[in-house]
Amino acid sequence: MGKVAFVFPGQGAQAVGMGKDIYESDPAAKSIFDRADAALGYALSSIIFEGPDTELKITYHTQPALLTASVAFLELFKNKGIRPDYVAGHSLGEYSALVAAGVLSFEDAVRTVRARGEFMEQAVPSGQGAMAAVLGGEREALRQLCEDVSREVGVVELANMNCPGQIVISGSKEGVQAIVERGKEIGAKRVIPLEVSGPFHSSLMKSASERLADVLAGIPMENAAVPVVANVTARPVQQPDEIRQLLVDQVHSSVLWEDSVAWLIAQGVDVFVEIGSGTVLAGLIKKIDRSVKVYSINSKEALEQFAL
Repeated sequence: MGKVAFVFPGQGAQAVGMGKDIYESDPAAKSIFDRADAALGYALSSIIFEGPDTELKITYHTQPALLTASVAFLELFKNKGIRPDYVAGHSLGEYSALVAAGVLSFEDAVRTVRARGEFMEQAVPSGQGAMAAVLGGEREALRQLCEDVSREVGVVELANMNCPGQIVISGSKEGVQAIVERGKEIGAKRVIPLEVSGPFHSSLMKSASERLADVLAGIPMENAAVPVVANVTARPVQQPDEIRQLLVDQVHSSVLWEDSVAWLIAQGVDVFVEIGSGTVLAGLIKKIDRSVKVYSINSKEALEQFAL
């Protein structure tokens, strides 16, 4: 076996009931959900387990909820005795990775992402921003089209480089709509508008970045015990000052997920363990390189059946 990376999902992977099976069966997992409730001062666990889905989808609930589920599964997965060579997370998932690497305490992380969610929700008035998934087409051709549309119609930028043939764009409602209409010009098969509350990972999120910077400035951080591959650079970081700045930049910058996974594979990673709700990252990683092994730790059953 080569090297192992733990990876953690971001927004879009949430589901009502995630982690309930381990909450009900394992005191260590229950403790994580209870600590989240205590840190936030409200029953986040009730929203996670009972919903409704519309409540869980609110960004400032979604973000701490996903983090909590990931850390609960991580807590139990530690019993397998596998230590990662690297950790990474998709957007919000980067905070779960930082908890896994010992950079942030769980309580600090859950409070920070709650604030991050609020800032992102408030950065652009409802209905003025949008995002869409572009299926097919080349990255540079899409980047050029986005630049043209930004000049002519309204801001639209590359937000998430998820895998070959799947890029998410983000920006003004008008800019994104123009790409929906013109995507075929650059070879896109489909452009699918996404149900989101704002234009995440675009320059329209600058105000959220600035507010997050103030919060992060007061959060204690340790050197990473394991290299954390950052979304903004697709390269490893371990020093708190650099991590802080990259977390600020991440809110208004592209998530280089495909680049991050490709870099990890180039370092010899051939086992990826996705820890948290869903299987979104497993799907993306397999589209980047079918030869690697990917495991999704998202249920009590998955934990029990896991074996390398």
